[in-house]
Amino acid sequence: MKTYTTGDIAQICDVTQRTVIRWIERGDLIGFKLPGRGNNRVTEEDLLKFLQKHNIPLANPTKPDERDLILIVDDEPAVAKAIQRVMRSAGYPTEIALDGFEAGSELVRRKPVLMTLDLNMPGINGMEVIKQVRSNMDTVGTKILVISSAEISLLQQSVESGADAYLQKPFTNSDLLNAVDQLVTDSSRVRGKKR
Repeated sequence: MKTYTTGDIAQICDVTQRTVIRWIERGDLIGFKLPGRGNNRVTEEDLLKFLQKHNIPLANPTKPDERDLILIVDDEPAVAKAIQRVMRSAGYPTEIALDGFEAGSELVRRKPVLMTLDLNMPGINGMEVIKQVRSNMDTVGTKILVISSAEISLLQQSVESGADAYLQKPFTNSDLLNAVDQLVTDSSRVRGKKR
């Protein structure tokens, strides 16, 4: 069953994400919350009914182009949202995962072009996530940008373990964008060669 995030629906309907959340809260649009995080999701069937009921002209709704989707993995919501704001301001679609388990699920489901990854997380830590990503045929091509306050030696070790690059916290928004743009461009070149 295909589902849509409030961000997906905001792009489809050309409204703000807050507007979509209000539609769900008022019951105009039927949605459900994911356990734990509480993020809203809407099934394709319910979205189609909503579009038809309100005469929103969209015969064939599709999710935004996710070839450049970025998965932000950080157990600190404030940090994850800060990274997300920078990525969205640059036009990248994003999703957030707050732990290694959720990251693994989103990686397989969404197949992002790039993942930003904090190394210091409870449960499955960042180094284990890197190993899992690189050992899975479905995710092996995902670019990994480690973003951590860890010492340089550990950041370098993450690259030796399979990450593509790292940024040490604190960093500037332009440092983040430059690193992401470079990795996404590299990934696009690889995808282009496969065609």
